[in-house]
Amino acid sequence: MWNLLYPILLIVLANTFYNICAKSTPSEINGFASLFVTYGVAALLSLCAFFLTAKNKNLPAELAKANWSSFVLGLVIIGLEIGYILAYRNGWKMNTVSVTANISLAVILIVVAAIFYKEQITPRQIAGIAVCAGGLLMISL
Repeated sequence: MWNLLYPILLIVLANTFYNICAKSTPSEINGFASLFVTYGVAALLSLCAFFLTAKNKNLPAELAKANWSSFVLGLVIIGLEIGYILAYRNGWKMNTVSVTANISLAVILIVVAAIFYKEQITPRQIAGIAVCAGGLLMISL
């Protein structure tokens, strides 16, 4: 049970601080300069965590295992990060931006999972999409 729970708790905790930090990014700094600092820290911490956790400490050998997804994920994360920074700078409230983005993401991922991964769309998910749409309508009024 803990193996299922702790990753979600980590995501929720990290996402909470993520949104606090994104909203607290000074408007005077260029968003990409801020991300440069952010990812410099992330790169350094990732490198340290690699050496603390890896059984095989051969970094070049591990990096050789990377495929296209690691590179595209880097591009995607920049879009995600600057999107949140711009949303907050353009007036989105913390209590609606994440909810709106995550509900929209959940709906899109249901469709993506069905098309690309052959996962079934259940009547319960369709009902959930309808409830989410209603929720988005309610928080935007």
